[in-house]
Amino acid sequence: MKISVSYAHPEKPAWMRLDVDEGCTLRAAIERSGILGRYEDIDLERNKVGVFGKIKPLDTVLAEGDRVEIYQPIVIDPKTAPRRKRAGQEGSEGAEGD
Repeated sequence: MKISVSYAHPEKPAWMRLDVDEGCTLRAAIERSGILGRYEDIDLERNKVGVFGKIKPLDTVLAEGDRVEIYQPIVIDPKTAPRRKRAGQEGSEGAEGD
């Protein structure tokens, strides 16, 4: 069956098509793709993985046409990002008025 594997690396993203056997899991597809050898920063114990934007466990069995995705770890708490943005805007407005 045909699937694809993608990794949204900020500098060198990857997307590849694969033929895999029925019953193939997320982990098996990722390993078979060879992507782990191309990107040292992928750690399947740390990076989340999913299918079509939905996080799934590594033992998920794939279906024809699935797009396996390897996600980048979050480096900023999404709850604090809006506060940082507002604080930056407020600080820049004050600087302009000086």
